[in-house]
This record gives sequence, C-alpha cells and structure tokens, in this order.
Amino acid sequence: MSAFNETIHQPTRLRVMAVLASLKRGAWISFVELRDLVDSTDGNLGAHLQKLESEGYIELKKYFSARKPRTDITITTAGAAAFESHVKALKGLIGKGVAKS
Repeated sequence: MSAFNETIHQPTRLRVMAVLASLKRGAWISFVELRDLVDSTDGNLGAHLQKLESEGYIELKKYFSARKPRTDITITTAGAAAFESHVKALKGLIGKGVAKS
C-alpha cells in the first residue's frame, strides 16, 4: 500500500491539491477562485500554499493587474505524482474496509 503524504493529508491542503489535480494539465487558477472553492480565508490559504510550494507540489505566479496584486496557482509534476500516491493510499485504506455484520 502507498504511504500517506503528511503534507497533503492536512484537510485544507488536501482540498487544494484535489482542486489543482482536477484542472487540465498546465492550467492555472486564481487565488480568489481557489480560496472560494476550498472555503478558506486569505491568510489560512496563503500559509497552506506556502507549505505546498516549499515541498515543490505547486507553483505560484505573482503579478499585478489593474494595480492590484494577483496570484495564480498550478500543480507541478511532482505535486500531481504526490497527490496521486496519496489518493492511492486512501483508496487502499478504504478498500480494506470493515467487515459487514
């Protein structure tokens, strides 16, 4: 069975990775869109993105648009592989199940 990824396993980071993994390969999502999809605050999401970026699982693109700071996020190849492995571990756990009475 695959091992759980402690970085990805945290609930908010798991939601972030699930959203990013569901995007078309190479697609980017805005910070605001991601924040709304994972139901997080700006500060909380920022902290989790920082952790995922430090692990090499995501890439951030920061820029200004209409004089406002913007951040876009995408999953890296390493991030996609780590997420897939984590999901495989979860499915392995679910597959073991509990014997039904």
